[in-house]
Amino acid sequence: MLDTSTVILLGQIPDPTELPDESVISAITLAELSVGPHVARDDAERSARQQHLQQAEADFDVLPFDGDCARAFGSVAAALRASGRKPAARAYDALIAASAIAHAVPLYTCNPADFAGIPRLELRSVTHPYHQQGTERSVTHPYHQQGTDS
Repeated sequence: MLDTSTVILLGQIPDPTELPDESVISAITLAELSVGPHVARDDAERSARQQHLQQAEADFDVLPFDGDCARAFGSVAAALRASGRKPAARAYDALIAASAIAHAVPLYTCNPADFAGIPRLELRSVTHPYHQQGTERSVTHPYHQQGTDS
C-alpha cells in the first residue's frame, strides 16, 4: 500500500526499486487526494490536482476502509497517544496505517517518521526526492492549505 505522500511524489522517487511491483492505495488516500481540487488556489492548480486524482484512480486498486480498519484504528490512535502525539493532528496518516494493518500489507511512505512507533505496521521507507543530499528544501503538502492536516 502506498501512502498519500508516495502517490503524490511517485514520478519523482529517485529509486523506483524501493517500491513494490504492484501497488494499492487505501480509500483514505483517495479521500485525501480528493481534497486537493477543492482547496486549490487557482484554476490551473485545481486542474492539475484533479488530473492527479484521476490518474491515481486509474492506476491503483483502492482497498476499502471497513470494520477491520476501524478496529485497527483504535490501536493506532492509542499508540500515537502513548508516544505523545495527537492522533487527530495526523488523522489521515493514522487511518491509512490502520488500513495497512487491517489488510495485512506493508505501507510504503516517503515520510516514515509520520508512522513511527505504530505496532503491527509493516513500514517500508521510500527515499523522499527532496530529502536527498544537496536537495533539502521545505515541502508543503500539495493537497492541503497551509496549517491544516497532513
